[in-house]
Amino acid sequence: MGHTITNRAKVVGIVCAVLATVIWSGNFIIARGMAESVPPATLAFMRWSVASLAVLPLGLGALLRDWPVVRRNLPVLLLTSLLGVTVFNTVLYLAGRTTVTLNLSLISTTFPVFVIVLSRIFLGEPVSVRRVSGIMLAIGGIVFLVVQGDLNRLRTLTFASGDLWMLTAAFIFAVYSLLVRRKPRDMSQNGFLAFTFLAGLVMLTPWMLWEQAGSSWPVMTMPVVGSVLYIGLMASLVAYFCWNRAVASIGPAKAGFIYYSLPVFSAAEAYLILGEPVTLVHVLSGACVLTGIIVATRS
Repeated sequence: MGHTITNRAKVVGIVCAVLATVIWSGNFIIARGMAESVPPATLAFMRWSVASLAVLPLGLGALLRDWPVVRRNLPVLLLTSLLGVTVFNTVLYLAGRTTVTLNLSLISTTFPVFVIVLSRIFLGEPVSVRRVSGIMLAIGGIVFLVVQGDLNRLRTLTFASGDLWMLTAAFIFAVYSLLVRRKPRDMSQNGFLAFTFLAGLVMLTPWMLWEQAGSSWPVMTMPVVGSVLYIGLMASLVAYFCWNRAVASIGPAKAGFIYYSLPVFSAAEAYLILGEPVTLVHVLSGACVLTGIIVATRS
């Protein structure tokens, strides 16, 4: 019976990690599309304002019940909010303004590698030959995808400040994923999400006000409103709930491997939404990425 429950928890964890990754692939498309029209901290502030309002009906009661737990674990919970909400997405939006899509795609895949290294250092998780092989296969598939099958394009990659911002964002999200695993056991998922969103939004507000002091509030056109609702509800509330559940069920390292499939989902969404073609390069790279994930995460 216990074995069945464990297997079920693993399946739920994997499904949640995949769902979060699918939603976040849409977030990348929107973030790049809005880079010129909305400043990064302002976009992040609008996103987390929507997410916080949405989480309140579910999470406020839970947060009030969990308050004694919050007080006992305040430093680690504040750090989790700061990294996962205040800093990570704002830095990602900042990166999208100063570097090209090709570089963003390539650099974002370093996140699971950071998770593996940090899990080894701080959690003592073993790094097996199979796991390293899976990492290399997945990275190989992604490199093949972003250079469109022409490895000579790697020679012409130039690095802008945005590349360093993206690398920083990947590292921040890896640390966040490890911190999520340290969520107090006696704290509910809804209470945890509510605290993370609200505390992160409070810490983000000074950054937004500082940014707005030098610019004007973006014009709320239909694309801007639709984009904010998507990243506020789907890429924040739904995806973070799924990701936190995945990390709790299968651990940050295995969840990180599944994140490697993000460029594959981005390609599929670009085909369905934007009509961009899916080529043999997409199929081959997708096969490499998914095989790498399976090899690395297989028990």
